[in-house]
Amino acid sequence: MTTALRIFVSSAQKELEDERLIVQNLVGTDPFLSAHCQPVLYEYEPASPEKAMDGCLAMLDRCEVYVVMVGAEYGTLVGDLSITHVEYRCAREKGLPILVFIKGQRTRKRESGTVALLKEIEADGFKYKRFGNVIELQKEVRAALVKLLADRFGIAPTSDENEIAAQTIEATSPFESQPLDRLRWEDLDQEVLRRMIAAAENRDATDFSEADLLSGATTRGLVWRDRSTGEIYATAAGTVLLARDPSMVLPQCRILADAYRSTEPDGDPRDHEDIRAPMPVAIDRAIAFIDRNTRHPMRIVGLDRVRLDEYPVDALREALVNAVAHRQYEDAGRKIILEIFADRVVILSPGLPPQPITLASLRRGKYRPCSRNPLLAQCLSYFHRIEERGSGFRRMRDQMLDHGLDAPLLGAEMGYFQVTLHGPGNDIERLRVPESRLLVTPAIEAQLNERQKEIVKHVLEAGSVTSGWCRKRFKVAYQTVYRDLNGLQDSGVLKRTGSGRSTKYVLGGRDE
Repeated sequence: MTTALRIFVSSAQKELEDERLIVQNLVGTDPFLSAHCQPVLYEYEPASPEKAMDGCLAMLDRCEVYVVMVGAEYGTLVGDLSITHVEYRCAREKGLPILVFIKGQRTRKRESGTVALLKEIEADGFKYKRFGNVIELQKEVRAALVKLLADRFGIAPTSDENEIAAQTIEATSPFESQPLDRLRWEDLDQEVLRRMIAAAENRDATDFSEADLLSGATTRGLVWRDRSTGEIYATAAGTVLLARDPSMVLPQCRILADAYRSTEPDGDPRDHEDIRAPMPVAIDRAIAFIDRNTRHPMRIVGLDRVRLDEYPVDALREALVNAVAHRQYEDAGRKIILEIFADRVVILSPGLPPQPITLASLRRGKYRPCSRNPLLAQCLSYFHRIEERGSGFRRMRDQMLDHGLDAPLLGAEMGYFQVTLHGPGNDIERLRVPESRLLVTPAIEAQLNERQKEIVKHVLEAGSVTSGWCRKRFKVAYQTVYRDLNGLQDSGVLKRTGSGRSTKYVLGGRDE
């Protein structure tokens, strides 16, 4: 199997809109299914059901599997049949695998057209599964698709993938798939969406048309179309990620940041920010808040002068992304809290880790990851280049230890999940210089001759160097100086600025 199976997801009208989005998100975020399947939802304008039907069938014709959810309502009619009913017959005639999921028990009252559709499905011999809630639906859909992939292509998930999926389904909140009707397409931050899709698809952000952006947002469950009006709105996940101020719709979507002068909170923090922005941007602003309220000592390491961070930025980012992605959004009264003290940074996120993860298992590093909000976790991973399904707390621990600091402390306080990152305190010398921050790494230094090493030391002290200084200092020919300076440019240690008599060389990446 070389290409992803296109899974057409169908249901009748607005009744099962939540379920459609949840199935889309399941297929798009499950570690096994997302590697082999691509969800397809056809969103149509209501003004012309006949044209909608043509477009719908054209898209169905390009799919390999038909998934239909049936509730009580029959849906929009095209002639005597609903669009869903016509889709079903088309899928049957094409010989597609048809997976049917029925909401509610046999005794549930349904419209007459729906009853006729169910009788036809049963007469055609297609098996179906019943579900009562979204957790049951996700379990049944995943099981059916896993069986289909095994039967047709001989591929199966690993035991780890199965366990992660089971835990994530149990933990999944219905929050992120809610089709809210507060923010229209034009209200969303298109540039943030452009960045996200470019990162997700590894493409140039300038390549996307508005139609590409809408398609990318729809595929990822961030927007939905109201079939009664044709308007496109943000889902709850889309609101969190793309609203210019998510707290206008979801008041819990804020980061409250305080920086205190000492090791204890007081009523007069030295800096404060109420961060309201699309959450990927809010995380960047929180990182910037920490940057301006913590120390950055300079250190000379060999031939390098390095500005250190008091805390490893990657660990801070992990903690903030985790707080945004995995918090309990149903708690609308509480926000994410960021506190900076003289000796530590504390990040508090509403809600405790989803079962079966416990604080004890997190502290031991012995757990399989699962997410309360898998769609948010996946989309944030695109922005911040972290693994949404990895062992984030283990990475955070390693990043702190590699920085010369203690491992993070994980705890709970008054219903908040709390991550505490202790800094160096008065022992600032304990901070380690990451090799990635060194302009002149040991490997590069080993390739430099003695003149080049002295040139770099001079640039560190004076800020720049000229070819004239080199000729005068080393008493060598111009060609020798030229080779030395070119070698330092080629390795990225120095860069040339200016021209003619104004030419000078500065540290790579520095503007003078």
